[in-house]
Amino acid sequence: MTTVIMRTTARAVVPIIFVVAASLFVEGHNLPGGGFIAGVLTTTAFAIIYLAFGLDFLERGVLGRDVEPGTERSRDRVVAAYRRLFEYGLAIAVLSGLVPMLFGYPFLSQSYVVLEGVPIYDHVEIASALAFDFGVFCVVVGGLLTILSVVGAE
Repeated sequence: MTTVIMRTTARAVVPIIFVVAASLFVEGHNLPGGGFIAGVLTTTAFAIIYLAFGLDFLERGVLGRDVEPGTERSRDRVVAAYRRLFEYGLAIAVLSGLVPMLFGYPFLSQSYVVLEGVPIYDHVEIASALAFDFGVFCVVVGGLLTILSVVGAE
């Protein structure tokens, strides 16, 4: 059982971590490491949630599944979801590298599109590396949350 201070702190800190992670992810197509560091920060936010509210909070509170807390079945379902996230992320990362080869470019070649007239920003560059960063993000979040869930359940 955690304290009220820990739960209150988690409610204040976790949204800030998610905003910073999203910011780093979006900047990642122009700077190296966006998908990886955003994935690590997102996993850190989930770790804080797990410490404050327990491993079964995601199953009951977020996903709305009516499963008896602490049972092996609930942990298996959450871990299976994290493994699927890992697998989908790996597929996205590999496919984002293979798609340029269909057009005669080397593996992991990238291009970008400039969107003009975007409110607030005026113009935005969207790079194809964003798909690779998203795949890396999913691999990191899925892998680390699988590890945290399995080790935390012990």
